Amino acid sequence: MARSDLLLSIVRAGAEGDHSTLRASVEALVADERAKNHNALADRLARLLNSVSVSSEMTQRRQPAPGRDIVLESEPQTRLDDLILPLPVMHQVRNLIEEQHRSDVLRAHGLQPRHRLLLSGPPGNGKTSVAEAVAEALALPLFTVRYDALVGSYLGETNTRLRKLFDYVRTTPCVLFFDEFDAVGKERGDTHETGEIKRVVSFLLMQIDQLPSYVVTVAATNHHELLDRAVWRRFQLRLSLPAPDWRQLAVLIERQFANWDQSPGISSDKLAKALAPSSFAEVIEFCQTVRRRHILSLGQRSLKAILSEEVELWSSRVEQPSSESGPIEAPPQARLARAKRSPAGSRRGDAVEDDHP
Repeated sequence: MARSDLLLSIVRAGAEGDHSTLRASVEALVADERAKNHNALADRLARLLNSVSVSSEMTQRRQPAPGRDIVLESEPQTRLDDLILPLPVMHQVRNLIEEQHRSDVLRAHGLQPRHRLLLSGPPGNGKTSVAEAVAEALALPLFTVRYDALVGSYLGETNTRLRKLFDYVRTTPCVLFFDEFDAVGKERGDTHETGEIKRVVSFLLMQIDQLPSYVVTVAATNHHELLDRAVWRRFQLRLSLPAPDWRQLAVLIERQFANWDQSPGISSDKLAKALAPSSFAEVIEFCQTVRRRHILSLGQRSLKAILSEEVELWSSRVEQPSSESGPIEAPPQARLARAKRSPAGSRRGDAVEDDHP
């Protein structure tokens, strides 16, 4: 092998972390130098190769930091403007993002930006998307906690892993996302839970308290009634994402229609009323099913015909049971103020005439 090829192989193997190829290339270079009677250079290369354990050094460098294996790191793609949220929720989330962007102004006045957000509501209505949108707006990585790597079966193991997790996230600005937060934030007064769970909750709350403001913590739950009472005061923003009404579903459906290459033959309002009550996730899946069937038909069937069939089949699906506890309740004063602000006819279920045929 030519000298230039050997050097190129060494550089490439080093960049790719291919330890065996790197060692073999250096050894080939030593042999090549000896064949040219460049014994001094060959001896120096051989001594260097023997004095440094390339494989072990590279392996040590590539080992993840403690706690990194407990999170799934992802680059957020969802934007806040892509979401269909109740106006109060959108307003509060934008306030949080602005405080984080202008944190230096707040700190100059002795204040810290808010950085702890609790989201509650039925599944499929945007809790995970809100966490991702916050990360996207702040240009931060999204760290989603892996409960399979966090919860241990031995006494004290979960707390040890929690400590590693929080030690890791403190090293960099990020959005730390706890999905299904009730899995680790359960009510400590529950007589069915063990003392180990109670210790985990206490340690978890203490760690959340100590997180710096550049770590934005977002927790989501479908069962807020299971959360420990002390959890509530740890989160500066507590927002409810209820199931959408047909008007919100119509907005989502209209966005789906915009990506279709044929007219669906039905208005978004009429389709939304036919699918309601449903979650955003269910409606997206419905629209994608229609789109898949149309693509696979290879132009033999119209979108309108496929859509009509899928609407008829919609009633055969297994429906999700409704939550008995309902959404997060606001204080009585807040509910009264909200009722005064709400215009007549804005309640879910009010009849609206469809102008489309």
